[in-house]
Formats: sequence, structure tokens, C-alpha cells
Amino acid sequence: MSSECRECLAGLEHCHGTVIHHAWYRSECTEDGCITPEVVHAFSVDCDALRCTCGALASAHRVG
Repeated sequence: MSSECRECLAGLEHCHGTVIHHAWYRSECTEDGCITPEVVHAFSVDCDALRCTCGALASAHRVG
């Protein structure tokens, strides 16, 4: 049994990091220097789950 993931063994482009989707900023990956497209990542999370405040700006609306 190998300790490498299936994508590594198959030689497929992928990343072991997680994409963070921001409301007002560019998405980013938790792996330093990652240039892999967002769609190739297995994991993603919205920035508000990490207590990023940019999502509050996007959901603010005028009441009244």
C-alpha cells in the first residue's frame, strides 16, 4: 500500500491544500505558491467559516 494519494499515483494535476472562497477578494489556497486551478482542488471553504470579515461587506444591505 502506498502513502501517496490517487491523484499523485496517477500523475494528475491537483493540490492537497484547501481553496478559500472570499466574497470580495480572490480565492486563495492554503498551500504556499499553489498555482493549481480552483476546480482541481478537492477541498474548498467559504471565508466566513474561517471568520474572515469580507463576507460581512457583501451581505450588508440597507434596511428601511
